[in-house]
Amino acid sequence: MHKSPHSTPAHRRPSRRIALIAAAGVLAGGGASLALAGTGNAAVTPHHRTTAAAPAAATGLADPHKKEIAMELVSSAENSSLDWKAQYKYIEDIGDGRGYTAGIIGFCSGTGDMLELVQHYTDLEPGNVLAKYLPALEQVNGSDSHSGLGTAFVSAWKTAAKDTVFQQAQNDERDDVYFNPSVNQAKSDGLGTLGQFIYYDAIVMHGPGDDSVSFGGIRKTAMKKAKTPAQGGNETTYLNAFLDARKAAMKTEDAHDDTSRVDTEQRPFLQAGNLNLDPPLRWKTYGDSYQILTLP
Repeated sequence: MHKSPHSTPAHRRPSRRIALIAAAGVLAGGGASLALAGTGNAAVTPHHRTTAAAPAAATGLADPHKKEIAMELVSSAENSSLDWKAQYKYIEDIGDGRGYTAGIIGFCSGTGDMLELVQHYTDLEPGNVLAKYLPALEQVNGSDSHSGLGTAFVSAWKTAAKDTVFQQAQNDERDDVYFNPSVNQAKSDGLGTLGQFIYYDAIVMHGPGDDSVSFGGIRKTAMKKAKTPAQGGNETTYLNAFLDARKAAMKTEDAHDDTSRVDTEQRPFLQAGNLNLDPPLRWKTYGDSYQILTLP
């Protein structure tokens, strides 16, 4: 049984510490300019976007077919659905202290990535229906406040989601802040497609920071237990150590007390030796069963 996003309990939605520390030395190749803002959750600082050269050939999770699989896997956990493209319009306050959570990757009004997204959208399409909310998004950044937003903003978000330019803006932010940094780091660590996905799913939930419960900290904890393949270690051994470290981080927050996202999704793929993340894939997330039988 697949549940609609609006009926999804809070622990099934992303609860991330967004952008605590810039990715230098931890996340190779990230496009975002991130800044620490005190303690706890910090803001993603709006940045000037530059056009990067496209890779000669997409490999691993960057291959379009495998990237589609990754998006469906993440969506099964984030939205109880494989239809990730239906989530451009998603928006609600899930009560996790991060204000509104919205879009294909769970951009949050309280953690800065929603602000950055709307700014990017406005750069691409000035005068869009969300542009007038930029001052309010700046004001609520770092809090769970709805001041200056409310039902009018929610309605405007859903209207904007019909615009292909806004959809592209969401895709861009997903790639800049989450997908490209995690995949590039995984490749630097000598990981194959499954390992790249394991990193990506972790950064989506925990954010690209360097504290103990963010992606960078989880990776450091894992590296204390096992060497990465790039360091001469065994890939399966290292990924098990990473998943162990991630579970420990998840259990520090009530919103993450259900770790089936690791236990009945990623770990079975690893136990089966499916390091290339090849279909058929069958898994469970929060008790719901899913399958991808062929390459998209």
